[in-house]
Amino acid sequence: MREKIDSILEEIKSFHAESLSQAEEFRVHLLSKKGKISVLFDEFRTVPNEMKKEMGQRLNELKIKAQEKLHELKEKLEGSESSLPTDLDLTLPAEPFVPGTRHPLTIIRNEIIDIFSRIGFTVAEGPEIEDDWHNFSALNFPPNHPARDMQDTFFITKEMALRTHTSSVQVRLMESTPPPLRAIMPGRVYRNEAISARAHCFFHQVEGLYVDKNVSFTDLKQAMLYFVREMFGEKTQIRLRPSYFPFTEPSAEMDISCNFCEGKGCNICKYSGWVEILGCGMVDPNVLENCKIDSKQYSGFAFGMGVERITMLRYQVKDLRLFSENDVRFLAQFRSAI
Repeated sequence: MREKIDSILEEIKSFHAESLSQAEEFRVHLLSKKGKISVLFDEFRTVPNEMKKEMGQRLNELKIKAQEKLHELKEKLEGSESSLPTDLDLTLPAEPFVPGTRHPLTIIRNEIIDIFSRIGFTVAEGPEIEDDWHNFSALNFPPNHPARDMQDTFFITKEMALRTHTSSVQVRLMESTPPPLRAIMPGRVYRNEAISARAHCFFHQVEGLYVDKNVSFTDLKQAMLYFVREMFGEKTQIRLRPSYFPFTEPSAEMDISCNFCEGKGCNICKYSGWVEILGCGMVDPNVLENCKIDSKQYSGFAFGMGVERITMLRYQVKDLRLFSENDVRFLAQFRSAI
């Protein structure tokens, strides 16, 4: 056993490692469960009693020297290998990722807000669950009036419903803010309609309101003309057609020259050269009075548009359902959009 211990001591003294893997091989060779030193400890049981003390001390010293040698090698090699140059950039993501994008409706909604903010409109918001007063009565919808049938409503209770338009926010704004006021109201609205390529049970609106002294229909027309030319281009023309809304008088539907065919006629504009995009009009005096605003001193105009409608025209999307189906093939087209 003395010869084996001396041989292993010489092996420990003469061993040199150039890498941590070689140091690990040294550990396995000598200190693992089947290593040379472990084997000697197993043989120690056969040593005569008179030699056990001497051999036991030498075996313990041998194991300590092997452990010290291993520790010395690891300290030296870990320091040298960490300082070696490497092309590995540890700050890079572990896996490549594809950048996302804003939803097309969000892109257009933000652009509408930006356009109207340039002419002094602020943003107002309100609850999506509304009472009858703010959703209907204050807007000149008398009880049992046929005008209420214009909008198929999701009722929660007899007096509460999912709002059918963001005009309810106009009422809340007029009740809480004295004129002059100028704001737009973006938000989601709900109507009990069959889902198709042109309609959905929920959609998004941006409505606007301007109330001040001496506001005229000319102001409304100029604001709408400014908006469509900023949104669709300087060559865009507008057309106002008489219409009816309970909360405006006079009222109008506004068309723009079709940007698909540039007014020449196509299946999108039904070969008329015009596409309807919003409704507008002068705020009915009854609505102003309902909101405690003197209709003899103040006047105003209001308008409302569907964000989906504007987005479909802007990006030439022909199916409304694409906006709510989360099809990544469709959404990926807007990756470069802000």
